[in-house]
Amino acid sequence: MKTGDVYTWKRTFTNEEVLEFGRISGDQGRHHVEPDDEGRLMVQGLLTATIGTKIGGDLHYIARDMVSEFLRPVFTGDTIICEVTLEKVAQAEGHKKVEMKSVYRNQKGKEVLIGSSHGIIRD
Repeated sequence: MKTGDVYTWKRTFTNEEVLEFGRISGDQGRHHVEPDDEGRLMVQGLLTATIGTKIGGDLHYIARDMVSEFLRPVFTGDTIICEVTLEKVAQAEGHKKVEMKSVYRNQKGKEVLIGSSHGIIRD
Protein backbone atom coordinates (compact mmCIF):
# COMPACT_ATOMS: atom_id res chain seq x y z
CA MET A 1 0.00 0.00 0.00
CA LYS A 2 1.47 3.30 -1.10
CA THR A 3 0.60 6.84 -2.10
CA GLY A 4 -1.05 6.84 -5.52
CA ASP A 5 -2.65 3.40 -5.25
CA VAL A 6 -6.18 3.29 -6.70
CA TYR A 7 -9.00 0.93 -5.69
CA THR A 8 -12.38 0.57 -7.38
CA TRP A 9 -15.70 -1.11 -6.67
CA LYS A 10 -19.03 -0.90 -8.44
CA ARG A 11 -22.58 -1.61 -7.46
CA THR A 12 -26.08 -1.46 -8.91
CA PHE A 13 -28.75 -0.57 -6.36
CA THR A 14 -32.19 -2.21 -6.18
CA ASN A 15 -35.52 -0.95 -4.84
CA GLU A 16 -35.37 -3.60 -2.11
CA GLU A 17 -31.97 -2.33 -0.90
CA VAL A 18 -33.18 1.28 -0.78
CA LEU A 19 -36.26 0.30 1.20
CA GLU A 20 -34.21 -1.85 3.61
CA PHE A 21 -31.61 0.89 4.12
CA GLY A 22 -34.45 3.31 4.80
CA ARG A 23 -35.89 0.94 7.39
CA ILE A 24 -32.51 0.53 9.10
CA SER A 25 -31.40 4.18 8.92
CA GLY A 26 -34.78 5.87 9.27
CA ASP A 27 -34.16 7.81 6.04
CA GLN A 28 -37.57 7.23 4.49
CA GLY A 29 -38.19 10.46 2.64
CA ARG A 30 -40.91 10.22 0.00
CA HIS A 31 -38.31 10.10 -2.80
CA HIS A 32 -36.82 6.95 -1.21
CA VAL A 33 -40.10 5.05 -0.83
CA GLU A 34 -42.38 6.19 -3.67
CA PRO A 35 -41.25 5.20 -7.19
CA ASP A 36 -40.95 7.87 -9.86
CA ASP A 37 -42.64 7.63 -13.29
CA GLU A 38 -39.99 5.11 -14.35
CA GLY A 39 -40.48 2.90 -11.27
CA ARG A 40 -37.20 3.99 -9.69
CA LEU A 41 -36.43 5.09 -6.15
CA MET A 42 -33.81 7.68 -5.31
CA VAL A 43 -30.94 5.98 -3.49
CA GLN A 44 -30.02 7.51 -0.12
CA GLY A 45 -26.75 9.42 -0.27
CA LEU A 46 -25.27 7.44 2.58
CA LEU A 47 -26.24 4.18 0.90
CA THR A 48 -24.40 5.35 -2.23
CA ALA A 49 -21.39 6.16 -0.04
CA THR A 50 -21.27 2.54 1.18
CA ILE A 51 -19.44 1.63 -2.03
CA GLY A 52 -16.43 3.52 -0.67
CA THR A 53 -16.85 2.08 2.80
CA LYS A 54 -16.64 -1.39 1.24
CA ILE A 55 -13.21 -0.46 -0.14
CA GLY A 56 -12.21 0.94 3.26
CA GLY A 57 -13.29 -2.29 4.92
CA ASP A 58 -11.19 -4.32 2.49
CA LEU A 59 -8.18 -2.17 3.45
CA HIS A 60 -8.97 -2.45 7.22
CA TYR A 61 -9.17 1.35 7.21
CA ILE A 62 -10.41 3.15 10.33
CA ALA A 63 -11.79 6.53 9.29
CA ARG A 64 -11.26 9.52 11.52
CA ASP A 65 -12.86 12.05 9.19
CA MET A 66 -15.08 11.76 6.12
CA VAL A 67 -16.34 14.56 3.87
CA SER A 68 -18.84 13.92 1.09
CA GLU A 69 -20.32 16.17 -1.56
CA PHE A 70 -23.41 14.74 -3.24
CA LEU A 71 -23.45 16.13 -6.78
CA ARG A 72 -26.44 14.48 -8.45
CA PRO A 73 -29.07 11.89 -7.55
CA VAL A 74 -28.59 8.15 -7.88
CA PHE A 75 -31.59 5.98 -8.73
CA THR A 76 -32.24 2.28 -8.42
CA GLY A 77 -30.95 0.53 -11.51
CA ASP A 78 -27.99 2.92 -11.77
CA THR A 79 -24.56 1.30 -11.69
CA ILE A 80 -22.13 3.37 -9.65
CA ILE A 81 -18.37 2.88 -9.69
CA CYS A 82 -16.29 4.31 -6.89
CA GLU A 83 -12.61 5.07 -7.40
CA VAL A 84 -10.58 5.64 -4.23
CA THR A 85 -7.08 7.10 -4.56
CA LEU A 86 -4.62 7.04 -1.67
CA GLU A 87 -3.37 10.61 -1.61
CA LYS A 88 -0.92 10.09 1.24
CA VAL A 89 0.32 7.05 3.15
CA ALA A 90 2.76 7.69 6.00
CA GLN A 91 4.11 5.15 8.46
CA ALA A 92 3.63 5.98 12.14
CA GLU A 93 4.19 3.91 15.27
CA GLY A 94 1.98 0.83 14.93
CA HIS A 95 -0.11 2.15 12.05
CA LYS A 96 -0.17 3.99 8.76
CA LYS A 97 -1.75 7.42 8.45
CA VAL A 98 -3.83 7.51 5.28
CA GLU A 99 -5.47 10.31 3.31
CA MET A 100 -7.76 9.40 0.44
CA LYS A 101 -9.99 10.94 -2.20
CA SER A 102 -12.98 9.24 -3.79
CA VAL A 103 -14.96 9.84 -6.96
CA TYR A 104 -18.24 8.04 -7.68
CA ARG A 105 -19.53 7.97 -11.26
CA ASN A 106 -22.73 6.58 -12.73
CA GLN A 107 -23.00 4.35 -15.78
CA LYS A 108 -22.96 7.47 -17.99
CA GLY A 109 -19.61 8.57 -16.53
CA LYS A 110 -21.14 11.50 -14.62
CA GLU A 111 -19.84 12.27 -11.15
CA VAL A 112 -22.52 11.71 -8.51
CA LEU A 113 -20.43 11.96 -5.33
CA ILE A 114 -16.93 13.12 -4.43
CA GLY A 115 -15.30 12.75 -1.07
CA SER A 116 -12.21 12.74 1.05
CA SER A 117 -11.19 10.99 4.22
CA HIS A 118 -8.29 10.55 6.55
CA GLY A 119 -7.69 7.82 9.06
CA ILE A 120 -5.40 4.94 9.95
CA ILE A 121 -4.63 1.36 9.09
CA ARG A 122 -3.10 -0.61 11.94
CA ASP A 123 0.02 -2.68 11.24
